[in-house]
Amino acid sequence: MSRYRYPRPPASEITPEGVYRRRRELMGLGLASPLLALAGCAGAEDAPTAAAPAPAPTDTPDGFRTRETLTTERDATTYNNFYEFGTGKADPAQNAHTLRPSPWMVVVGGEAEVTGVFPLEDFLRPHAVQERIYRLRCVEGWSMVLPWEGVPLGEVLARFRPTSKAKYVAFTTLAERDQMPGLRWPVLDWPYREGLRMDEAMHPLSLLATGLFGKPLPNQNGAPLRLVVPWKYGFKSIKSIVRIEFTERMPPTSWNQSQPSEYGFYSNVNPAVDHPRWSQASERRIAGDGNRVFANRIPTLPFNGYAEHVAPLYTGMDLRKWF
Repeated sequence: MSRYRYPRPPASEITPEGVYRRRRELMGLGLASPLLALAGCAGAEDAPTAAAPAPAPTDTPDGFRTRETLTTERDATTYNNFYEFGTGKADPAQNAHTLRPSPWMVVVGGEAEVTGVFPLEDFLRPHAVQERIYRLRCVEGWSMVLPWEGVPLGEVLARFRPTSKAKYVAFTTLAERDQMPGLRWPVLDWPYREGLRMDEAMHPLSLLATGLFGKPLPNQNGAPLRLVVPWKYGFKSIKSIVRIEFTERMPPTSWNQSQPSEYGFYSNVNPAVDHPRWSQASERRIAGDGNRVFANRIPTLPFNGYAEHVAPLYTGMDLRKWF
């Protein structure tokens, strides 16, 4: 069965991959990048080939575009964290072929006027897919710049008319052993769970991704539906979502439950707050031109460079306490 990506544009409207690669020459402007948290350091395993550090980000006023160099599609789809398919970086690409992303159902529940079980195409309807390039920072110390396709999370959530009791949004990943061999190992308390405060979820930068590099989202990258929250560490961007629930209380999240001293609920990218076992002040940008085994380190930016857009969400909060 072919994979469904809603809505599917006509072939005439799809940018050829060669043009996609040259978009900085043709447009003078790029568009602008997670992956799941791993309780270890990126230096423990060879990273994919990567380019020299990108220049300081130059975003458009809406924050959806950057001049930074894209990570290659090869690196983006073969260097992943998705523990449901194994804990090695290459495991998801090797093992995720067992995931069946179509048909796909999403359960919506909790403090909302509209709840139920929805096929993916109905869940996303009538919102049009948008293209955005985000930089995404992994808690391990590496980062990518990836071209996503998806639907703004806030637009989708508003359709279900959350009530005044809805203070948070909880997300749950698929957990089926016949599709996800990594579930055999108690690395985490499955299923994988994540959550956002309601204002974070409704922020225009929050994206429900359905595609990558102009193609349907690969299994190893969270097919067919994943969250992308670019100002937070990558493990917040939960993959293969099957349930969304509006809650009055802060929902439990997988890495926070597993290691609460290391992974806070908010997990905003903050170079001033180190992980207990390594610094977060710099990162290796996996940009991918084949010249280097590791990219040179570049400074990590507060809120991953999106402070102009999201810092007001946390006015008055102690971001060391609420890390």
